[in-house]
Amino acid sequence: MNQEIIDDIVEKLSKLSVLDMAKLKDALEKKWGVKAAVAAAAPAAGAAAAAPAAAASDSTDFKVILEGPVPDDKKIAVIKAVREVTGLGLKEAKDMVEGAPKEVKASAPKAEAEEISKKLQAAGAKVTLKGL
Repeated sequence: MNQEIIDDIVEKLSKLSVLDMAKLKDALEKKWGVKAAVAAAAPAAGAAAAAPAAAASDSTDFKVILEGPVPDDKKIAVIKAVREVTGLGLKEAKDMVEGAPKEVKASAPKAEAEEISKKLQAAGAKVTLKGL
């Protein structure tokens, strides 16, 4: 494979969202009949996200849980973040945020779970990662 093709693939992959990358991973696992494993933790992970993850360091997959209640002044930002990471519609995301604690993602590789956690925390939500 020449370098130009490799560079093109890297460029295209760099444009994918975390959710799309997870779908790609699942499709490749299915196509190739393999199971991808997380090689290393993402560098510079936030302390809030790293602490729950460290407690379950043996785990490779994590459950992402939105803790509640979400402060009223942060609710709209958190709903937007939930929609971004889950692909849910506005009503479903709003119901999830207002009904917290709720499971945002049932199972995600460590890097994806930490990315989801960072996005939700940046919006003002409290998030817990539980190792599976």
